[in-house]
Amino acid sequence: MAELVVRTAGESHGPAVVTLVEGFPAGVPVDTARLDADLARRQGGYGRGGRMEIEQDRVEVLAGVRHGRTLPGPIVLVVRNRDSRLEEAPEVSRPRPGHADLAGALKYLDPDMRNILERASARETAGRVAAGGLARRLLDEFGIDVLAYVVRIGSATADVPDDVHERRTLRDASEVYAPDAAAEAAMKAAIDAARDAGDTLGGVIECVATGVPPGLGSHVQWTGKLDGRLARAVMSIQAIKAVEIGLGMAVGERPGSQVHDTIAYDPEQRDTACLGFVRPTNNAGGIEGGMTNGAPVVVRAAMKPIATLRQAMASVNIKTKEAEEAAYERSDVCAVPAASVVVEAVVATELAAALVAKFGGDTLRQMKAAYETWRKAAARLSGLT
Repeated sequence: MAELVVRTAGESHGPAVVTLVEGFPAGVPVDTARLDADLARRQGGYGRGGRMEIEQDRVEVLAGVRHGRTLPGPIVLVVRNRDSRLEEAPEVSRPRPGHADLAGALKYLDPDMRNILERASARETAGRVAAGGLARRLLDEFGIDVLAYVVRIGSATADVPDDVHERRTLRDASEVYAPDAAAEAAMKAAIDAARDAGDTLGGVIECVATGVPPGLGSHVQWTGKLDGRLARAVMSIQAIKAVEIGLGMAVGERPGSQVHDTIAYDPEQRDTACLGFVRPTNNAGGIEGGMTNGAPVVVRAAMKPIATLRQAMASVNIKTKEAEEAAYERSDVCAVPAASVVVEAVVATELAAALVAKFGGDTLRQMKAAYETWRKAAARLSGLT
């Protein structure tokens, strides 16, 4: 079975963040300008810190692409760091609450927590956003679109419109990447207040994938369940502390009659992703039994406030064991908008991996042929021909 795998390497203040993509089909068009646009969105968003004023992320393709199309074999993407000072960066001996500092020091028996925080940094996500841009290009070929946006920062909550195209238009016009202009003002005010207090803010991100065919993922083994893979990918993003799919935590509050999505058949929609099998609700978030069911895939993530605060936080010097204030590294006040770009990227990557697993991954042409064969067979199974 074909398998698409993404790996990253690099430190926050090292020379670069490097991404290795294996198992990607050959023949997929690659537009580095589009990858750069995703990286620029990741660097943007109201509430970012001084690091983003230094970096101007661009993708360099070192392997796996020729004449604008992917080749058979691994793809190597590089995002250079302008603020490259790893060798000169000072030692860190005062762990920051909420960071990997202390846990990493105890794991690796290393009192210089610089050696932990450099790799634990969210700078690593530049590599995953670059890979997500590749994945989205593959999804385009199958009519699958992935859109993430901010629905809450602090207590300010967006009123999300029903139309997905309207959500994209509003998000792209927003400094906080929220599809609600009225909520944007409240979110920016909350960020300003946190900045003035030397504090930070978290929030909630929603990601919706439309045009996803049924049958991606698997019920056969727990490792193949797509909801589990999506949850793992999103939860692995730095500072994400909760993930839900569809109705999410609310399923524990309602009876089954108010949770499960009833099924009907509409011949007018037999050529869409759902193959005509429609549902008036989407509480399942487009996934049942670990597989997509033809409805939009809906994933939400809760991001904690950035753990590096200008406001002093109590800590302990790991060497002297004396009480001291936690170390402070230049940081953001709110990175929820930026995190939404990363959520979009990792969801796209997992959907692309599931697509490759189902329809084979040697070449785009072969994948399309397998996809069309499956659709015709699904139509016969459903009595559509």
